Amino acid sequence: MKLQVLIVMTALITVTACSTHHTREIDLPAASNTSPTVHKLHEQYSRWKGVRYKEGGMTKNGIDCSGYVFLTYKNKFNKNIPRSTELLSRYGREIQPSQIKPGDLVFFKTGWKTRHVGIYINDGKFMHASSSRGVMISSLNNPYWSDAFWMARQIH
Repeated sequence: MKLQVLIVMTALITVTACSTHHTREIDLPAASNTSPTVHKLHEQYSRWKGVRYKEGGMTKNGIDCSGYVFLTYKNKFNKNIPRSTELLSRYGREIQPSQIKPGDLVFFKTGWKTRHVGIYINDGKFMHASSSRGVMISSLNNPYWSDAFWMARQIH
């Protein structure tokens, strides 16, 4: 019986590890673009990297995706923006993927009713609070994120 449980547990861990491939961590993109926006985003990420995900969280003890976006804009750009992903998805102006610049918001449909938001850095990378890995950087070119991509918005 113990061997059967061990085999089932091993199989579940293997399947789970494969299903979280989209959350593979990426290094901070090179600061080749030395704009003040990119510098501020790098600074923010360096301070929050790895902070665990917590729904509704707004501290280093846990933060969610919209909380991370909210605090980044408040602390680094002195802008008060909406706190929820839903409200953020209607804030600013929608832009085409080819127009995305550092600091723009990128939105994803990650489930039937689930939405996710991150902040574009540069070189096809965005920072966000992942529910499985906490604050991290991912690539828009990753098949998971490119398939889930919904829209981008520029904050004024």
